[in-house]
Formats: sequence, C-alpha cells, structure tokens
Amino acid sequence: MPVVFRQSGLRYYFFSNEGDPPEPPHIHIKGGGRDAKIWLEPDIALDDSYGFNPRELSTILRIVADNRDRILRAWHDHFRN
Repeated sequence: MPVVFRQSGLRYYFFSNEGDPPEPPHIHIKGGGRDAKIWLEPDIALDDSYGFNPRELSTILRIVADNRDRILRAWHDHFRN
C-alpha cells in the first residue's frame, strides 16, 4: 500500500492490487476512522466517503487537486514496475 503523502493527520495512498482489470488512477484518504476515494482522471471526482463532513471533503478535494501531478506520478511509477 504505497503512501504518497500525509497531510493534516490524513494518509493519501493507493493499493498495490487495484482490481482486475486495474481501476483508473485514484487516491484513498484515511484518518481518524474516516475514509474517502477520489478519482484522478479524467477529472478529480469524489467516488465515496465515510465520516468526512462536507467542509473536510472540500479541503481534501483541494489538496488532491494541488497534488494531482505528484499522485499520478507515484501511481504510474508504481504500476510500471
């Protein structure tokens, strides 16, 4: 489970086995018993969440948008190897 980064007590990560066939690029966010999954392509979009309030989700979406290139680079580097 590669962790791309941590911010504000949350872990931004993806799983090494992302389905068969593999799912499109996305990131999981977890912390404090809460979690979310956000698609990165074609646009940043919330897939699912549990426990985050709307304000927290808005912040998470902004953080993902600000780090989209970094996350995609980590995703493609991991799955190319």
